[in-house]
Amino acid sequence: MSELARPLPMSLAAVVQHLKVLESSGLVHTEKVGRVRTCRIEPAALRFAEDWIVRQRTTWEHRLDRLGDQLAERSGGPQR
Repeated sequence: MSELARPLPMSLAAVVQHLKVLESSGLVHTEKVGRVRTCRIEPAALRFAEDWIVRQRTTWEHRLDRLGDQLAERSGGPQR
């Protein structure tokens, strides 16, 4: 954990807190052997999160495009 936290602009306690959230969501798995705790990314969970983000982005892009079209119509400006 300390190795992970070293380059980050936050305390070790903050990194541990963030990792706990990532672990509870299934994105990261941690394991303690002796005094060493290792962390690994769970690829399947990360792909699931990535798919969700892509769907959300697509939805919001369509909504913002429609909003832009409506605003252009109201202002008399050019439409796409």
